[in-house]
Amino acid sequence: MTAATQDFIVNRADLAQTKWVSGPAPAEVALDEGQVLAEIEKFAFTANNITYAVAGDMLNYWSFFPAEAGWGRIPVWGYATVVRSRSNEIVEGERLYGYFPMSSHLVMQPEKVTPGSFLDLYKQRRELHPVYNTYTRLKTDKAAPPALDDLRPILNPLYTTSFLIDDWLADNNFFGAKQALLLSASSKTGFGLAFGLSQRRPQGPEVVGLTSAGNLAFVESLGCYDRALTYDKIAMLDASKPALVVDFAGNGEVLAAAHNHFGDKLVESTQVGLSHWDAPRVSGALPGAKPHLFFAPDQARKRMEDWGQKGFDAKLGESWRAFAAKAQTWVKLERGKGPDAISQVYSETLAGKIDPAAGNILSLR
Repeated sequence: MTAATQDFIVNRADLAQTKWVSGPAPAEVALDEGQVLAEIEKFAFTANNITYAVAGDMLNYWSFFPAEAGWGRIPVWGYATVVRSRSNEIVEGERLYGYFPMSSHLVMQPEKVTPGSFLDLYKQRRELHPVYNTYTRLKTDKAAPPALDDLRPILNPLYTTSFLIDDWLADNNFFGAKQALLLSASSKTGFGLAFGLSQRRPQGPEVVGLTSAGNLAFVESLGCYDRALTYDKIAMLDASKPALVVDFAGNGEVLAAAHNHFGDKLVESTQVGLSHWDAPRVSGALPGAKPHLFFAPDQARKRMEDWGQKGFDAKLGESWRAFAAKAQTWVKLERGKGPDAISQVYSETLAGKIDPAAGNILSLR
């Protein structure tokens, strides 16, 4: 165990301002009956984690792992090992996969324990969504072979969102659209959705990826977009064919260009991410469908009711495995270790300087 617990925290009013804070040694962290202390071994960091921070107040992401007043711990997906346990069901040495803070350790309260998973119902997280509070016990997990161990936290949580958007669009018959425009097509959630939509050919809409000039070659190389264009080429698209937009960028100027080009033929406008988090937002009313936010847990809850938990897990797992087989050739794993490496990747991701093909796996030790 490390000499002291450590947390990477960000200023909620100025995301560029960060610091590391130290806590007690792991052996001195207080545990109540039934609780465990997990040491976080490694986690992924992508533009999606920046979205967690930007939307932290609006979507309650800051509530999962509270920090000192005015500051927050950004959630990440990764792996941890139980190093102390006062639980009768979770033993020391057990490895976990799930939703963690950018920290060295986390106190957890496992409840509703099954052979394959448990819910962490620690006091601050008890009322939050189970999509984030469910942890996989890896000794019984069959979802990912060892070769995909590092790819899983980079893409799997994002792909779950991609899967749910794809499912939601199909469930609504794509709102009558004949072309689906994905803004920030190089984003990992974006090309996850493109993969899902591409599996629906020829019945589904044409999949059009919009991206920056610097990322155009990468988007074209993926093979899951029917067309790839730079943002300034929106006017080249056929405005007589009904279109839907799924916006992973959050750039108001680009979104407005799509709405203004298609007008009433823009039948659905879904906002998902904020990869262009510092770009101007939409101001004023736009022609066509009113933009609205897609909240993945709502669709997950609906499908769990429709299919049952086992049915949902089976459908998602089958889709994920097909996607991962393709994506492992698209993503270039990059590993960083220590506080300085974590701080650097955070700053570069915040500034939009990360190669879209890069998949960052970070660890403190």
